[in-house]
Parts: sequence; C-alpha cells; structure tokens
Amino acid sequence: MMNSLTIEVGGEELYLETGRMAKQANGAVYARFGGSSVLATATCADDPREGIDFVPLQVEYNEKYYAAGKIPGGFIKRETRPKDKEILVSRLIDRPMRPLFSKTFMREMQIIPTTLSTDQINPPDVVAMVAASAAVHVSDIPFDGPVGAVRICQVDGELLVNPTFDQIAASTLEIVVAGTHDGITMVEGGANEVSEEIMIEAIDLARDVILKLCEVQDKLRDVAGKEKLPLVDVDNTVAKEAEIRAFAEPKLSEACFVKGKFERCAAIKAVKSEVKDHYAEDFPEEEDLKKLSNLLGTIEQEIVRKSIVEQKVRTDGRGPEDIRPITCEIGVLPRTHGSALFTRGETQSLGVATLGTIKDEQIMDDIDGDRRVNFMLHYNFPPFSVGETGRLGTGRREIGHGHLAWRALSSVVPPKDTFPYTLRLVSEILESNGSSSMATVCSGSLAMMDAGIPVRTPVAGIAMGLVQEGDRTVVLSDILGEEDHLGDMDFKVTGTEEGITAFQMDIKIKNVTRDIMKTALEQARRGRMKILEIMNDAISTPREDLSEFAPRIISFKVDPDQIGLLIGGGGKTVKAISEKFDVDVNFEDDGTVTVYSKIKSAAESAKASFLQLLEEPEIGKVYPGVVKRITDFGAFIEFLPGREGLCHISKMAPHRVNEVTDILSMGQEVPVKIIEIDKMDRVNLSLIYEDDRPSGGAGGGDRGAPRGDRGDRGGRRDRGGHRSRGPR
Repeated sequence: MMNSLTIEVGGEELYLETGRMAKQANGAVYARFGGSSVLATATCADDPREGIDFVPLQVEYNEKYYAAGKIPGGFIKRETRPKDKEILVSRLIDRPMRPLFSKTFMREMQIIPTTLSTDQINPPDVVAMVAASAAVHVSDIPFDGPVGAVRICQVDGELLVNPTFDQIAASTLEIVVAGTHDGITMVEGGANEVSEEIMIEAIDLARDVILKLCEVQDKLRDVAGKEKLPLVDVDNTVAKEAEIRAFAEPKLSEACFVKGKFERCAAIKAVKSEVKDHYAEDFPEEEDLKKLSNLLGTIEQEIVRKSIVEQKVRTDGRGPEDIRPITCEIGVLPRTHGSALFTRGETQSLGVATLGTIKDEQIMDDIDGDRRVNFMLHYNFPPFSVGETGRLGTGRREIGHGHLAWRALSSVVPPKDTFPYTLRLVSEILESNGSSSMATVCSGSLAMMDAGIPVRTPVAGIAMGLVQEGDRTVVLSDILGEEDHLGDMDFKVTGTEEGITAFQMDIKIKNVTRDIMKTALEQARRGRMKILEIMNDAISTPREDLSEFAPRIISFKVDPDQIGLLIGGGGKTVKAISEKFDVDVNFEDDGTVTVYSKIKSAAESAKASFLQLLEEPEIGKVYPGVVKRITDFGAFIEFLPGREGLCHISKMAPHRVNEVTDILSMGQEVPVKIIEIDKMDRVNLSLIYEDDRPSGGAGGGDRGAPRGDRGDRGGRRDRGGHRSRGPR
C-alpha cells in the first residue's frame, strides 16, 4: 500500500513516498524535491554475523546519467565504478546515520540511494540523505533515528535553505547539516572567510528545518512503518571484573601517559598482555578473552577521559588548548614547482604543487553538467604513515580528506581569468597521529606559496575534540588519533586570519549545545592563528616568480569574431606561430587566447605575433618583412602574420634594378614600408635600406622612404665587377 507525505523546505515542496517502488527491500522511500528525485532502499541480511563488534553498514549513493537525460561519455556506455562525488555523498549519508545503529544488531546492512531524475537546478544529495534516513526509519531495521539533512548557503548576506546550484555558486558560505530530534550530529562545508558568528547562525537555521524533517519521517513511519527486528542478546558480563579493575587500573594509568605514540601504544599493549596472562585460567575460551579485552579498552577510555575532565591533562601531557610543536620547511624537493614539509607532533604532510596548462584540466562528466576543473587536490595515506603494511590505493577516506582540504584552499586560489594555470596539489602523508587532513591544508598552502602561485592569503587547519562527562565539558585543540577515538567529537576548522574557509564536524553524542559549539569555534580560531603565525615565519607571501620548471602562460582577450583570423584557414596561421616559437595555443569562445611555453620570452613573442594579425596596415609605417614569392616584376613580402604586400621592382632601390633576384632572395628578412593601400585593400611596399632606417629600428616615419639623392649606393659594384645586394 502506497503512503506519501509532503513538507515545505526552503520554499520548495519535499515529497516522500513509500509502498510503490522496491517493495522487496526492508524499506524503500521515493523522495522528490523540485525536479530532483531519489529512490533510497535499505536492506539487511537474514541472520546476524557472530562475533563482530562494529556496525556492518554500506552506503552506496549512485547517480544515473539518464536522470539528466544524458548518455555516459567515453567507450563504456553504462555507469561503472563510483565517481568521487558519489563517494563523497555516500560519506555524507553514512556519517550521521552510522552511530544510530546498534552494534548488537550484527546484521549486514546496505543503504542504496539512487538519483533517478534531476532538473540540474536542485542538488539531489540532501534529498538522498533524507530519503536514506526515511527508508531505514520505515523499515524493520532497528534505528535510533530519524535523521534530517539540509544545505544552508549565504548569498548576498542572506542565509538560504536548500539553495539551487546557481545560488550555491554565488554563495560565500555552503554547509550541509544533519541531525536528529536530539541535536546536530554532522556539519560539513566550505566558506569564503566567514566569521564564527555566521557559522553558528547558519547551524541554528538548519536545526529548525532538521526538526521538521524528522517529524515528517516519524509521521511516515506511523502510517507505513514495519515492526523492528530484534537485537542480539549479548552478555558482556566479565568474571572478576572488580578484581581485574583493581589489578589493571594502576598499571594502565601509568601506561596511558607515556610520551610518544609508539612508546605509549607499546606500554598499553604490555599491560593488557600482562593482565590477560595473569587471568588466563579464568578466561580459557576465546569469547571470554574477547570480553576481557573489551573491559580493558573500557578502563583505558575511562582513565583518559577522567584525566582530561578532572585534571585537564591529556595523554601526551598537554593541556586542552596546547598545540603540538610545529615545523615548516619549504622548497624541500629540487625539481618540483613548489613543495613544503609540514610537521605537527607525530603528523607530517609533504605538500607538492604542480602547475599545468588548460590541457591538464580535469574534465567532469556527471549529471550536474559537463565542466572543467583547474584546481585539484589529491591526498595519499600510505600504510607506512602509521607504521603498518598494506595495499596502496585510493579509498573513501582518501577522497573525503582530500575534498575537505580542497574546500579549505579553493577560496584563496586565484581565479582562472587572472591566473590561467591548472594547479594540482598532492599531499603525501608521511606520518599520522592526529588530523592529517588539517596538515594537508597547511602543507598545501605553503607549497602553493613556494611555487609562486599568487594565493590571496595563507590557510591553516586545526582538528578539535570534545570530552563530556555529565555537566563537565572540555574542548581539546589539535587532537591525537586516540583522542578522536575515545572522545565525543571530531571537529575540523580551516581558515585564514580573516575567517573560516572549511568546516567538518562529526558528533558521537546526542547533543552538543550552542554554547559548546561557540566555545569550540573560538578555541579553534585561536589555535588557527597560532599555526598561521608559525607558517608565516617560513613563508608569508607567495614567491615573486613562478618556479623555473613551471610552464609559462600568457593569456589575453580579443574580439570573439577575430578568433578565426588568428587561427587561419585550416589552422595554418596558428600552426605557423606555434612552430616558430615552440608554443601551444588555446582559443576559447569568449575571445580568450592562452599561450603556453616553457620559456616566457617565447610566449610573449607569440602573443605579439597574434596581436600583429589584428593590426590594421598603416601607410608610412615600417614593418619587418619576409620574402614569400618572387616574380619578374617584384616580390610579395609578408609584413604582418598572414598579410602580404607587393614590392614592385622599381621600389627596391634608388636606381634601376634589372632582376629582382639581384636584390632579394626567398625567405630573406627585410624591412619594408607601406607606401599605398588601394581601394581593393592591396598593399604596396618599398624596401628600406640600413642608412634609411629610423634610429629606433623598424617603425614609422618618413626617414624610412627611399631617397633619390643617395647615388647608386644600392647598385655599386664590388672589385670583381658584380653588383652588390641592397637590403640586408
């Protein structure tokens, strides 16, 4: 039986429907917002997986090309592996929902939101987030939801709910916020140096909409929801727990505060092994030993959290607001265009900037429309960065962290019309213990300045944490990996001295108050200022010149109607200029001409040649010419690229010339002066002799005209009786 509900969100109707499509899934919801439609399904396995202590959830957001009336490009005409955008949206859906599933359900679960239709006006990603939550909520899968999701943008100083693609492009703030009835659970987005106050205001607006989205999902469940499946009854009772705690706590209390990541891990591991050996006879079965391991993990978490809340001391000895030692090095790689090594404690990122041409742009072929991207950031997290072995590759984590860093830096990268380069930043994580994505932001900012890229201002990032015990709350700056794991919040903020450029927050507890969020943002701002100060000591402004190894690009604009003249018939003109100066040239429909070369002077000479093509011939002006054809009555000389004129034999010397070849030869370079342009636009030229040239070189003026009072200078014979050539 089909059931449906509607709700107004941001001036547009959101329609939710269940019971008509995908009825064999545990839960399915079709959602429509404007002309964008998503079908989300939720399924689970028939039986639990024994022995797992995590949530076995897969989220696979996918977009069908037919949704936008398109056929996939390339040789393969069907959708294949997920695109980066699909992976990023899958992460957006996964992160706020995963904490709401019980580990004791123990069944494989899969959520598949599929974009079936798009108007290319309303983004389908937030629609997919709501549809995914609603599909699980009406299903028989136990879920502590629902989850509402909304996008907030600031355009011309006004905050908008679920803006269009065009409004997003014009915005100075764009965030996606997700939450439950209890509070906000996830925030992610970017900004153009907005203040912390505006960020709080945007989240407050999102909170009101999220509550309405949760209410409509509850209503849909009331009319169409299934009875929830049972959880697995897990006995976590540990024999001799009080005795084990008394034995292990003093030892773990010492091990948890050993300085150094590996030293601390080794000390904690040694204590846990000692406890297991000591109680080996009491835990003979594998299942009992696993319970003991879980108890020791719980004790470790309690020790660390208690120290932070009560004594304000973290595992590495820092206070809540202390930042680990930072070093910044630039120009560390000899032949790259720009490089920087950023080290913060035991986290290290090698940032490398590479400049390319328009041919290196990333072509995006998806349902949002074909477009080109000239700024890319790729993040690599090899296993050796945490002292492990494993496969090299790009997973969802790498794509997500790289996108966050891209957001952070994109607002300070110069626009294409003023800096016509393609830029690729790569972050190689060489060590990791605490936010490597924020280290990527710092190393990327430094590498761009080292390359001479005219970024507006440096950008830094910091990862924040939270520990909340009852009414006591402590916000942590520059968190370690273990503080992320044992804490209640992972909260990343990037920005400049003026404001925030990117923001990502994942909350593990049900509610973080507005005051806590405000405190965390202000503490993050202070930390960011300190990191920027250290970065500025290494390099505070971009180098004056690009790397000598970077390509040279010159861009200029002409009337779009003149592009054909620059290209020439069959590309003859542009090919000749490209070969002459060893450059690559690109023309755009708006009249932009871009010249690429390894040598700046070659690019400038090619530009001059193109501009000469647009120059109108001027009577009396002197031009450098090249002999193209010789006839009995004269020579045709190219005086502008693609433009020839006739120099009659009578205009080659101040005396009688018997043969043109006595004066000129094919391919000879000679200065010429325009003496006439007839009604048919034909140009007549005269040659210029060395003594006749203006003192400043080839140019306009009467001094370049042939003069009859110069005797037979051009026709004097040498000692052998041969007539000498005139122009050289």
